[in-house]
Amino acid sequence: MARRRRYVVPGAEQGMQAFKADVMKREGYDVNPNRPDDVKYEVAKELGIPLKPGDNGELTTESAGHIGGKIGGSMVREMIRLAQDRLSNQE
Repeated sequence: MARRRRYVVPGAEQGMQAFKADVMKREGYDVNPNRPDDVKYEVAKELGIPLKPGDNGELTTESAGHIGGKIGGSMVREMIRLAQDRLSNQE
């Protein structure tokens, strides 16, 4: 069953999708800025995980987590770096 997560702040989704595209481009992935979520297929291929559009019910939770972790981990590292830069510039 697919989940549709909604952001609390109106308009945040567009900004987060742009952020994801930017981060994953810097990680060396070919990202379509109009479809940044598609980078998950490239990440899955790199990890040897058979992810395909539509139903992926046969994937283990661990496999799905590897894909999401690679993307989310990169985004979190960049958010931390941006926050550290902002804090160091406030002094």
